[in-house]
Amino acid sequence: MITKTTWIALALSLLWFVPASSARAGQANDKTVLTFSQPVEIAGRVLPAGTYTFKLADSLSDRHIVQIFNADESQIIATVLAIPDYRLTPTDETVIRFSEVPVGSPEVIRAWFYPGNTVGQAFVYPKARAMQLARASKVVVPALSVDVAGDDELKTAPIVAITADERETPVTAAIQTTPVENDARVPTATAQNARYLPQTASALPLFMLFGLGSIGVAIGLMVFGKHTA
Repeated sequence: MITKTTWIALALSLLWFVPASSARAGQANDKTVLTFSQPVEIAGRVLPAGTYTFKLADSLSDRHIVQIFNADESQIIATVLAIPDYRLTPTDETVIRFSEVPVGSPEVIRAWFYPGNTVGQAFVYPKARAMQLARASKVVVPALSVDVAGDDELKTAPIVAITADERETPVTAAIQTTPVENDARVPTATAQNARYLPQTASALPLFMLFGLGSIGVAIGLMVFGKHTA
């Protein structure tokens, strides 16, 4: 017979695993807080200098939906479309890639990488703006091939790639949207004029250690209870 003490020990061992699963789920949206000291442009929209919260709102096979909130997340500032962008080596800090723009223009955000991830978000620009950026920066820019009236249309709107000579080409033919072993892209630069919230290490190994220890205690109490009986 399992004693009351054994049941309590088993219950405690199960409780240790609840925080572990919650910790994993809490990073699913790649929440990142960024503070810019000057205006920046993202997906054709200029954000004034200030603090913003970036979140991954939705993910499909070939594109992602990114929501940009104000500092306290009480208001959605913009909803933008992105496609996967890959890098070989992850970093332990947030990385922002910028495009080259004329002096005096707002910095243009090309991609955003969450700490520890090799898959980032390459932002998709309106077609007319993508042509300007491709010509100025001499890089391929993902673009919406049609005008989008609402946020819901971002999930199905066709995406193309605009080359440096302003030609429209299929996005999969010009942009690497799947993992590769060797990345020949331009070097990644850490975001300038941005402040990042510190990233704490995962507590999952600690939770697992305590959980396994609790199970061991429960089994020991069960065996001891049988001998006592």
